[in-house]
Amino acid sequence: MVVIKMIILAVIGALIGWLTNILAIKLIFRPLLPVRIPIIGIKFQGLIPKRREEIALSIGEVIETELLSINDIINKLIEEENISEIKELIKEKIGDVVEKKLPSIIPSAFKGSIFKYINQMIDDEGDRILKDMAEKMINKATDKISLSKIVEDKINEFELEKMEEIVMSIAKRELKHIEVLGGILGFLIGVVQGIIILLF
Repeated sequence: MVVIKMIILAVIGALIGWLTNILAIKLIFRPLLPVRIPIIGIKFQGLIPKRREEIALSIGEVIETELLSINDIINKLIEEENISEIKELIKEKIGDVVEKKLPSIIPSAFKGSIFKYINQMIDDEGDRILKDMAEKMINKATDKISLSKIVEDKINEFELEKMEEIVMSIAKRELKHIEVLGGILGFLIGVVQGIIILLF
C-alpha cells in the first residue's frame, strides 16, 4: 500500500513536471496575440511575440557590432582579387571606347599607344584610386545604411508562425530534452514527497 502511494505520487509528479515544461515551451510563442483573462483582467502573450520589437532591436545591434558591419561587407568586396577583376573590367571597357569612339582616320598604332598608356595608368594608380573610392563608399554607406535597422525591420516583418516553426525545428531535440527533464524532476519530487509523508 505504501509503495503504491509512492508510485502514484511519483507518477503524478512526473506528469506535472512534464506537462509544465511543455506548457512553458508553448508559452515562448503562444498566444501570438494578447489574451485577456476574464475576472482578473490580466493580459498575457507569448514571450517572443510580446517582446518582438525589443528582440529584433537586440539581434540587429549584435549582428552589426559583433558579427558583420557595412565596413566588413565593403572591405570584402574590395579585396585584392576583386580589385584586380575591377581593373581588368575597366581596361576592357576603356578598350571598347577607344576602339569605337576614336575616329577611324586615327592610325591603329596611335590607338594602341593610347590604350597601352591608359592600361599602364590603371595598373599604376588603379589600386590607390579604387581603395580611395571604397573608403568614400564606406563613409557614405555607414552614414546612410544601418545594418542593425535592416535586420530589425526584417525580423519585425517576419510572420510569427513562421518564426515559431523555424525556432521549433532548430531546437526540437533540446526542447524535447527539457520536456523529459521536467518529467524526471517531477518524478523525483514525487518520490521525495512520498518519503516525507512516510516519515511524518
